[in-house]
Amino acid sequence: MSQLRNPALRVVLLAASLALWEAAVRLLRIPSFILPAPSQVGAALYRGAVSGIYLQHFWITLGETLLGFALGSLVAFVIGAALAASRSVEYFFYPYIVMFQSMPKVALAPLVVVWFGLGLTSKVVSAALIAFFPLLVNTVVGLRSADEDRVDLMRSLAASEVQIFRMLRLPSALPFIMAGLEVAMVFSLVGAIVAEFVGAEAGLGMLIQSRNFSMDVAGEFAILFILAAMGLALNSVLVSVRRRVLFWDPSQKAESNAASIKGGL
Repeated sequence: MSQLRNPALRVVLLAASLALWEAAVRLLRIPSFILPAPSQVGAALYRGAVSGIYLQHFWITLGETLLGFALGSLVAFVIGAALAASRSVEYFFYPYIVMFQSMPKVALAPLVVVWFGLGLTSKVVSAALIAFFPLLVNTVVGLRSADEDRVDLMRSLAASEVQIFRMLRLPSALPFIMAGLEVAMVFSLVGAIVAEFVGAEAGLGMLIQSRNFSMDVAGEFAILFILAAMGLALNSVLVSVRRRVLFWDPSQKAESNAASIKGGL
């Protein structure tokens, strides 16, 4: 089983997939404006990298994503903590939150752009809106996962609600919160790109739109590859943070033990 987790196998699988893609495009003679070959995508990626245009728009989209993630996560945690602390608050406000979340964000994106303009603010708000709900749900579930017997014990020892939250409920909720943050990070990237599709002055989403108008499909695939790499990198950062924060969690201990055994072999 440890051999199957060899990182080199991922590289081999990627290379095999690209080779199969290249062969299929060439053998079936698929037009490049429908599906370009990986070699054409690589050439487009190289041209954009040399010109610096991809890097310029990359930083803009990355900034929008991170700011939207931070805003959405902060609001989701605060509201989630309020919902978890009071059944009355949950009863009155949670249905409205669910109804708002049920609205397709693609439909809301034009309104967000109208309200906040074509600049950075509309992209951050759009990213925050999509990143909001996953963390909210995980925060509520996590804060309520604390053992009620331990809660009663702390209350019997005259612990305040703030102390119970800080010393018991929050540590119990951390695995749920970290899982919600991983989902929220990916969703925030999606939200930023959707807002850039609707209207933007810069960003990778705007760049995809311009490539689409010029029928540069290879260039679109190159940008999609950049977005995929960005999402993977952001997720890897959060996974690393989760391992450091949740070093005490049983699942993380099992993963660390497996890695140690693999290293020893």
